[in-house]
Amino acid sequence: MKQLRLDSILLLFATLLTFSSSLYAKDKNNEYKNIYYIKNTSVKNQQKTGTCWCFSTVSFLESEIIKSQNKELDLSEMFLVKEAYHQKIENYVLRQGKANFGQGGQAHDVIDAIQEKGLTPQSAFKGNTYGKVHNHTKLVEDLTAELNKDNSKKVLEDNWLMRADNILDQYFGKEPTYFDYEGKHYTAKSFLASLNILLNDYIELTSYTHHPFNEKFILEIPDNWKNGEYYNVPIDRFMNIIDVALEKGYSVVWDGDVSEKTFQHSKGVAFIPKGTDVSQKARQTTFYNKKTTDDHLMHLVGKAEKDGVFYYIIKNSWDTNSNSFGGYLYMSEDFVRLKTVAIMINKNALSLNEHRLLDIK
Repeated sequence: MKQLRLDSILLLFATLLTFSSSLYAKDKNNEYKNIYYIKNTSVKNQQKTGTCWCFSTVSFLESEIIKSQNKELDLSEMFLVKEAYHQKIENYVLRQGKANFGQGGQAHDVIDAIQEKGLTPQSAFKGNTYGKVHNHTKLVEDLTAELNKDNSKKVLEDNWLMRADNILDQYFGKEPTYFDYEGKHYTAKSFLASLNILLNDYIELTSYTHHPFNEKFILEIPDNWKNGEYYNVPIDRFMNIIDVALEKGYSVVWDGDVSEKTFQHSKGVAFIPKGTDVSQKARQTTFYNKKTTDDHLMHLVGKAEKDGVFYYIIKNSWDTNSNSFGGYLYMSEDFVRLKTVAIMINKNALSLNEHRLLDIK
C-alpha cells in the first residue's frame, strides 16, 4: 500500500515535470506573456517539399474547425497538394510554358483545391508512395520534363493531361473514392460537407502603395500563379486587422519574407533591429528592391509581450524538434509590419468598419 502511494506520488511528480517542461519549451521561463492564443493542432513537418503554403493553410483550417465545432482534426495536406499540382499542370501547358511551375503556392491554392476535390483526414491519404520522407524535387523534375515535351509540340496529344496525372499518381498514390472515419463512410466531398467549412469566408489582404487602397488587385509575386486577388489596405489598418482577428478568436495565415538574418527559427524568434524604418514607404521600397520576397507561409496563432515589445506567435511547419519552442517562434510586431507580404483570414474576423471600407458582404 505504501509502495502504491509512493508510485502514485512519483507518477504525479513526473506528470507535473513533463507539463512544466512543455510550458518552458513554449514560453521559455515565462519571458513571453501571452495576450492572445488561438487553439491549434500539433506542429507538422513539410519535410523536403516547398509546400508551406498548404501546411500553413491546412493548420489554419484546423483551427477554424476547432473554433466552430470544438473538434480537433488532422487533415491531409498532400491530398490538396496533389490537386494543386494538377491545376498547375493545366495552367503551365495551356500558357505554353509561360507560367511559374514549381513547388510554391499561395493560401488560396488550398481553398481552390478544397472547392474542387473536398477534404480527407490524414489517415485516409498519406500522399507518399516512395518513402518515409516527403521530397518533391524529383517529382517537379519529372513533371517539368514531361510538360516541356508537350509545350514543344505544335498540337497537344489527346492524352497529355492523363500522362501528367499518371506521374502524380506515381508519387502521391491514387486518392480514395471512399474512406471510413470515426465509424462513418465518406467521400472527400461528403467529408468536407460534414465539417461545415464556408470556403467563401476566406479572403486575402496585403498592403502596398503601387495599387489603390480599399480595392483588390492581383499581387505580383511568382507563386501567385493563379492570379489571386488581394484586398489592399494601409499598413496601420493591416496590423489592426490581425489584432482584431486574434481578439475575436480567429487565427491568420501569414505569408512573408524569412530571408533576413534576424529570422532565427532555431532560436524561436524573428525581429527587426532597433531603428529600422518599418513605415509604409519602407514596405514598398523593400518590395520593389526584392529585400522583401514571398519566401514562406506559416500559421499566426497568437500575440505575446516580452520586455515591452509585442510579438506574434507563429506556428511553423518544420517539425517540433526544429527549435526549443516545439516548432513555434515569436515574430516581433516590427517584423510583421515590414516583412509580411500577405495574409489570409476569415472575413468574419474583420471589424464592421473594415467590411464597410472594403465593401465585403
